Amino acid sequence: MPTLLWFRRDLRLRDLPSLLAAAAGDGEVLACYVLDPRLEASAGPRRLQYLYDALRDLRDGLGGKLFVTRGRPDERIPAIAKAIGASAVHISADHTPFGRRRDDAVATALGDLPLEASGSPYLVSPGRVTKPDGSPYKVFTPFHRAWREHGWRAPAASGPTSARWLDPVDVPGAAQIPDPGVELDLPAGETAAHEQWKSFVANGLDAYADERNRPDLNGTSRMSAHLKFGTIHPRTMTADLGRGKGAQAYLRELAFRDFYAAVLDEWPRSAWWNWNSAFDGMPVDDGPEARERFEAWKEGRTGYPIVDAGMRQLAGIGWMHNRVRMIVASFLVKDLHLPWQWGARWFLDQLVDGDMANNQHGWQWVAGTGTDAAPFFRIFNPTTQGEKFDPDGSYVRRWVPDVDDENYPAPIVDHAAERKEALRRYADIT
Repeated sequence: MPTLLWFRRDLRLRDLPSLLAAAAGDGEVLACYVLDPRLEASAGPRRLQYLYDALRDLRDGLGGKLFVTRGRPDERIPAIAKAIGASAVHISADHTPFGRRRDDAVATALGDLPLEASGSPYLVSPGRVTKPDGSPYKVFTPFHRAWREHGWRAPAASGPTSARWLDPVDVPGAAQIPDPGVELDLPAGETAAHEQWKSFVANGLDAYADERNRPDLNGTSRMSAHLKFGTIHPRTMTADLGRGKGAQAYLRELAFRDFYAAVLDEWPRSAWWNWNSAFDGMPVDDGPEARERFEAWKEGRTGYPIVDAGMRQLAGIGWMHNRVRMIVASFLVKDLHLPWQWGARWFLDQLVDGDMANNQHGWQWVAGTGTDAAPFFRIFNPTTQGEKFDPDGSYVRRWVPDVDDENYPAPIVDHAAERKEALRRYADIT
């Protein structure tokens, strides 16, 4: 009997355990993707462009044998499984709150037909690394030690020829892969992911530890969108990491990715609420003036060059350097006294690599309200941050060419005064 392989955040054929599981029998495998209107409505145009381009690359890798349909998965997956007489539906596990709810609904709708999960988007799946008493880690450093001791499997030996693919030509309900026509600054899909990774290992990995905090340098891997959509698995990447300083610094960032996924899995409420509920009562600004400042922040009109450069980079290409993400987040939360959720929602709308676990808990780290958070009294000075990490101003000039013009806006707030106000508000809570 055939099986159904339902792709989601795993848009690849190499290193894909669910593919091997689906192909374990002697029947054909139907490769399927469901365009879920709920996810399309919550993603910005660049993230959708990446998704659709990655689907086209996946379809090419399958020789055209990718069945794409549109609708709610709890309706479409059972219908497709019935149409082909599938013996099982195979997936990679999804640990996001939305993904878990969706998969529970699909499993219920399938009835006696099994929904079998193999693997996940992470080196170590959420829930696997715990304290000796079985409780979850709340602090990264001990998690990191236990994570390294736990280890991970070698890449799965899967590829385009791992299954006999069922031709979807006669399966009812097919949909076209959309094309919004949005330009991406880097190509999408499994083919591009492997090319990008090979280029970084050859040209950037050795210097990564020293250059990753410099937005004026090409010092990062730019693999975040590929990891978001699973066009490459981190196992594939770690197989190329040696013992060097740059490699170990990169591995630590992959550990952070696993940590935040584990936190969200254990505390799904933390997607939009403070993980540390003690901060729920801290006053934040609202009203017309707050909204005007939020718009200035979004548009890169704050009068602080490094902040404006980051926000204009985000608007321009749907990506922002991680050091600058921290700077602009600190400015929103601690200089403008706005809710971190406002910034997190804007990032998810704009970022190609918008990932719920990384994004939300990165924002809470800056706000001081999450697990392992930065101390509330750590408030980034946007001027000194710019001087330190963009010393000759080349990053700012690239994205804010008007920085020296007489029409460039004056600072919308006084950092020294707002720092004192932020400290006052935090002190009242703590």
